[in-house]
Amino acid sequence: MTKIKICGLKREEDIVYANKLKPDYVGFVFAKSSRQIDKYRAKELIMGLDKSIKKVGVFLNHSIDEVKKIAKFCELDILQFHGDEDPLYCNSFENKVWKAFRIKDENSLKELEKYNVDGFLVDTYTKGTYGGTGKVFNWEIVSDMSKNKFVILAGGLNPKNAKEAIEAVNPQVLDVSSGVEVDHVKNFEKMKKIIRNVRG
Repeated sequence: MTKIKICGLKREEDIVYANKLKPDYVGFVFAKSSRQIDKYRAKELIMGLDKSIKKVGVFLNHSIDEVKKIAKFCELDILQFHGDEDPLYCNSFENKVWKAFRIKDENSLKELEKYNVDGFLVDTYTKGTYGGTGKVFNWEIVSDMSKNKFVILAGGLNPKNAKEAIEAVNPQVLDVSSGVEVDHVKNFEKMKKIIRNVRG
């Protein structure tokens, strides 16, 4: 069964919502973004988070040393890399690692074969950005991927297209951020709806 990750938590209210709805994973963004928080804020929020929810840290071209320090300080379960991190970089950690790939066409899949990571996050390719655009890509390209890889599907997901995404890709995890926001903040009803749609 597909699990759900709500990414970009940054307010106390977001933690309250997560504790009520119990998504499988929540993400804290340490990369430059409108959802970026620092390790001190992340730790504060994590202290109030239900222990059953896995904590994912989102990074982008950070130094290995910095990632390790943040991971330890915040007691992260999973490290998610969205930048130009190579296979050697990704294999430098004791935590589980999810690597993000931006899917443009069939050729984008060749890049995945170089990596030996715990999860492959597939997101929409948009020129000049590293993801987080809220746009959907052609799911057919990755429709068979979950048969032999742990797939995290991202990019333009929301309560309305969650079921369709699961049918098309059968990912192990659905990763949503802007799709559960209203005016750039997390919305309880939207979170509730997508979790209900994913879990049926």
